[in-house]
Amino acid sequence: MTTKLICAMAAYGVLALMAGWTLGDAAVMVGQSSVELRVAVWILLGGFALKTLIAWGRYRAEANEDAARESENDPR
Repeated sequence: MTTKLICAMAAYGVLALMAGWTLGDAAVMVGQSSVELRVAVWILLGGFALKTLIAWGRYRAEANEDAARESENDPR
């Protein structure tokens, strides 16, 4: 699972770099203010990265609980 996490974080990093290079100064109007698309994409990718880290932490916690439960039931 750690390898998958590293690959996912690297992919988010590559996408963020590509967004920085390709989007340039493109902007959209939101209400009365202008928002750069580059910043919006970085915020979106940051949210995805955070969600990935939370899911990875939950997976590790569940794996630790399962291991503890199995060690309690081990009749040695």
